[in-house]
Amino acid sequence: MSDSGDAVLMVTVACPPDRAENLAAALVEARVAACVNIVPGVRSVYRWKDAVQYDDESLLLAKTTQARFEALKALVLSLHPYELPEIVAVCLTHAHPPYLAWVIANTQP
Repeated sequence: MSDSGDAVLMVTVACPPDRAENLAAALVEARVAACVNIVPGVRSVYRWKDAVQYDDESLLLAKTTQARFEALKALVLSLHPYELPEIVAVCLTHAHPPYLAWVIANTQP
């Protein structure tokens, strides 16, 4: 797993609760994510267009590879209802090696 394309990422995407399951399923079906956890009941506070906003959201935790990140991002952007969706990736440097291998195997195009 030394190839940088095989680096495993966890990508967070906040979305409206009524869109979470469909978005998660689309990511897995397209093989741009091996798994997506849906964390319901997230309360987000953020500044948007010079005003503080408060929204109830679901947080998606998508596991993918560096090589598939751009495809994941493009799919989120095409399906997400927000003008500026959160798409934040963190490299998983410490994880169970068989799990990392599973993510890599399940995100092959």
